[in-house]
Amino acid sequence: MRALVTGGRGGIGSAICALLDDPLVLDLPEFDVSAPEAWAGLEGEFDAAFLNAGIGIGFPDVADLPVAEYRRIVGANLDGVVFGTRELAARLMPNGGSIVATASLAGLTGMPFDPSYTATKHAVVGWVRGAAPGLAARGIRINALCPGFADTPIVRDELRDNPLAPLMEPSFVAAAALQVLGDSESGRAWVVQPNRVVPFEFRGVPGPR
Repeated sequence: MRALVTGGRGGIGSAICALLDDPLVLDLPEFDVSAPEAWAGLEGEFDAAFLNAGIGIGFPDVADLPVAEYRRIVGANLDGVVFGTRELAARLMPNGGSIVATASLAGLTGMPFDPSYTATKHAVVGWVRGAAPGLAARGIRINALCPGFADTPIVRDELRDNPLAPLMEPSFVAAAALQVLGDSESGRAWVVQPNRVVPFEFRGVPGPR
């Protein structure tokens, strides 16, 4: 299996790489996932991709949100998934394969201390669900990984000592990512919590009645 991993030097990304044989690690400063030209310059054929790069910025009061920080988080968390999926479908997965996009539980519910993070992770889940049918025609599956809090640099310090919400080890989330990679279905969002890795059950959209 030939795999690529974005954000491959971060907590979850490096843990994913540790479970793979010779993955292509894509991370700053050499590779900016938000830059279309970076993706356009990538060569090779891949069977698996972990679109994992992501950041948090805080700013719970949206009145204080700097434009530059908003653009930065959208670039890292959403554009990297969109551009990565596009290039994989167009050139880099000619024989089909499986894509895992790292979202978050914040992509399924609100995280008030970082609304921009919440918005981008909701967008990743929406992208996965919306892109899956079109990718199926190319033999490509795509699913979202939605972990709760893991012990990575993106997690705020005050969460590390909360006995009611124990942090997961990145290795546990990485093992879940490989499980999701092998999912025979596509367009699903997998909840990853301590000792639980299950697909999220979306309720149907209400009809006109």
